[in-house]
Amino acid sequence: MTTNRASAKKSDTVKVSLPTNQHRQTSQPGRWIWFWMGMTGIALVSATAGALLAVSLTSKPLMQANLSADEAAVFDKNRISGEGLRFSELTRPVNVLVMGMSVLPPDINQSEEETKKLGYLPQLNSFDGLADVMLLIRFDPQKKKLVMLSIPRDTRVSIEGHGIKKINAANREGGPALTAKTVSEFLGGVGIDRYVRINVLGVGKLIDALGGVTVNVPKDMKYQDDSQHLYINLKAGKQHLNGDQALQLLRFRRDNLGDIGRIQRQQMVMRALMEQSLNPGTLTQLPQILNVVKENIDTNLTLEELFALVGFGARTNRSNMQMLMVPGRFSNPKEYKASYWLPKRRKIPALMSQYFDLESEELAQMADPGALRVAIQDYTGSDEVSLRPLIRMLRRAGYGNVYIARSVGLPLKTTRIVAQQGDGNSAESVRTVLGLGEVRVESTGNLNSDISVQVGRDYLEQREMLNNPVQFQGRY
Repeated sequence: MTTNRASAKKSDTVKVSLPTNQHRQTSQPGRWIWFWMGMTGIALVSATAGALLAVSLTSKPLMQANLSADEAAVFDKNRISGEGLRFSELTRPVNVLVMGMSVLPPDINQSEEETKKLGYLPQLNSFDGLADVMLLIRFDPQKKKLVMLSIPRDTRVSIEGHGIKKINAANREGGPALTAKTVSEFLGGVGIDRYVRINVLGVGKLIDALGGVTVNVPKDMKYQDDSQHLYINLKAGKQHLNGDQALQLLRFRRDNLGDIGRIQRQQMVMRALMEQSLNPGTLTQLPQILNVVKENIDTNLTLEELFALVGFGARTNRSNMQMLMVPGRFSNPKEYKASYWLPKRRKIPALMSQYFDLESEELAQMADPGALRVAIQDYTGSDEVSLRPLIRMLRRAGYGNVYIARSVGLPLKTTRIVAQQGDGNSAESVRTVLGLGEVRVESTGNLNSDISVQVGRDYLEQREMLNNPVQFQGRY
């Protein structure tokens, strides 16, 4: 008690000794900071709410499909966002099926005679054809994670009432409802809350509305197809692309990986867009962006729900954004007449359990290092000889299946340990062994690997520092 009284008395003495004006000067700035922060928050919410109201009163509905009662019932109708001033707050995990619509000739609703008269196959931007791109995105406010699962368009599945087909045909046969039903059954019964369909023109306009996107174009890309009005001419290197140029990067398929290579570029562009565009300011720009792209979007998301999803994305840490792809392999000509992506169905339950909270007996477990396929890709700009110590290091740690794989792209500053099959825990273990790099849960590595180590220049710097410690002593 004596000590407390002494402390209180000392505190009182200090407090009394402060001049009145000085006390005011030290307390008022703090109050003004909090005042202006509060006013700024109120202004932001008010501006966003006002913009939302303006869009809802002046723009066309975002939903352009006419779903029957049975088709609408495929999607969960429960509310996903808050009410009142909390309209931009996501209140529960949400799974959204996103489809990028094709403009390829099979989608053209013209007779063969009419097409011949034109002398070329016209482009048609609609929502009725093949789904050229398919993503299942999970927004999870409880785990504060955003997960994107790419489903290759050529995935061989059973479509109710239509037999075995490529999954991209589901939209042509039965629109968003049949596609959602097909995806749900294929992925073990995962629930799908909402859908978004966006055509090619919409993607280009969206990227332009966001100010373009800065990416590393992995190689020179040149391709021309007059029948589709498709002209691709990009040079390798880090550059800022507008909407048309980004579409060229996304639509290029003239490489050994075909559609899978395109998925990898899609993930690269999406990550770049999220890193540069998902911020609190995006929320206030959303009405203007919607006005630009609304003609090219069809979705059963309400405007309030769309704001909630964008708001969640803006608040999500980039390390909590994970990009996966349905595991599988290309079919060979001896198996089927058509070219398919054949999914590895035994791996899907664990994937859906880990990232989409789907109940399954197949729980994701730490893989045995000896069974993992670890691909080493050189992104140092030097030669593969320098990678041999790294390979020996992994093999000493029990990683028996380590091999060199071809790299596609420009040199990296920082090594990336890519969880190609979604096994983030194993990728983290590899990073621990190497003592460098960053883990990425995405599908941009070697297709046949479980883990891809994309070796950057930091590895060379680490080796040089170990070999010449005196030289590096003043740098770190």
